[in-house]
Amino acid sequence: MTVVAAPRRTWLRWLVRIALGGLALVVLLLIAAVVRESFASRADARRFPQQGRSVDVGGFRLNIDCTGTAIPGAPAVILESGLGVPAIGWKLVQPGIAKFARVCSYDRAGYGWSDPPIVTHRTSLQVAKELHVLLQNASVPPPYVLVGHSLGGYNIRVFNGQYPNEVAGAVFVDSSHPDQLRYMTPQMKKLMDDQLKSMRLLQELMPIGLPTGAIRAFQRSQRGDSKLPPDFLDEIDYLQRRKAFVDAMVAELDVFDESAQETRDSGNFGDKPLIVLTAGKQIDAPGIPKKTLDDFQQTWIHTLQPQIAQLSSKGKQQIVSNSDHMIPIEQPQTIVDAVRDVVQAAQVQQNQVQQNPIQQNQASQK
Repeated sequence: MTVVAAPRRTWLRWLVRIALGGLALVVLLLIAAVVRESFASRADARRFPQQGRSVDVGGFRLNIDCTGTAIPGAPAVILESGLGVPAIGWKLVQPGIAKFARVCSYDRAGYGWSDPPIVTHRTSLQVAKELHVLLQNASVPPPYVLVGHSLGGYNIRVFNGQYPNEVAGAVFVDSSHPDQLRYMTPQMKKLMDDQLKSMRLLQELMPIGLPTGAIRAFQRSQRGDSKLPPDFLDEIDYLQRRKAFVDAMVAELDVFDESAQETRDSGNFGDKPLIVLTAGKQIDAPGIPKKTLDDFQQTWIHTLQPQIAQLSSKGKQQIVSNSDHMIPIEQPQTIVDAVRDVVQAAQVQQNQVQQNPIQQNQASQK
C-alpha cells in the first residue's frame, strides 16, 4: 500500500499545481484586462470632452448643448432623444438647424454627460418637468419648437400638455405611439420582453464587464457594417458605456406603459404647426416573420403615425421612404427641413396673433 500511495500523492500535487497555475494565469489576465481598460477609458475621456455645459436642476445637473444665434421672438428648437440615445445622437442634425435658429440638445438624467437622477421613477412627466427646469436655469426662454425622436415623442407631448403656452410647434421623428402595443402580435411583444431582460442582464454585469473591458468588446461586436464614421461610433459607445446610462434606460422602459398613459392624457396641440416624419423602411427583427413586420409597418404608417399628425389642425405627415427608424442618423437633412418649416410657420402665426389680440384671447381659451 505504501508503494501505491506515493504516486497518488505526487499526482495530486501536480493537479494542485496545475490548478493554481491556471488560476494565477486567469488572475494575471484579469489584471492585464483591467489595466488596459483603465488606460483606454482615460484616453476616451480626453478624446471626447463634454459638449455643452452642466446646469443644476435641483440637486443634480443635466448637460445641455445650445448652438446657433438666438433671434428675439423666434422659437428655440429643443431636441429630445429616443430611448438609449444620448444628445450626441443629434450630431448630424443640430448643425443644420443652428444655421437658422437657436437649437439645444440635452442629455436626460443618467444619459451622456448628465448626472444620475434623484427621482428614479422615469416617466415622461418626470422627464418633461426636469426639462422645463433645465431650460429655465439655462436661460433658454420660450417659445419652443420641440423635436422628439421615438420615445422622445412621448416626452414632448407631455411637455406640451404641461406648458402649452411655451410651445410654438413640434416635429415628431418616427415617434412612439401610446397605443402601439395593441397592434403588436404576441411574437413582437415577446421580442420586446426579451430585449428588456437582456438590458437587465447587462445592468447586472456592468460592475464586472466595465472594468475588464468586456462591455467595450461587446459594443464593438455589435457595430456590424455601419457606414457611420468610426469616431462617431466610438463617441456614442463611450457615452453608453456607463452604469448610470444603463440604469436610466432600464428605468425608462420599466414605466413605458405609465408614460404612454401620461401621453394620452396630455391633450393636443391646437392649431400649432406640427410635422410627423415617419420611417418608410422596415427594420428586420430576429424570429419575426416578414409578413408580420410588413403588416405592422403598414399600420404604423397609415394608422398610428397619422393620429399623431391629427393632434394639431395644422399637422401633417411626411413619409421618409429612404430611412428606417433612425432618421436622425440616416436622413438628418429631412429633420432639418421639417424643423425649418415649423419654425417659419410658428413665426408667421405668432406675428398674426400679435396683430390680432382678440384672436390671441380666443386661442388661449381653446
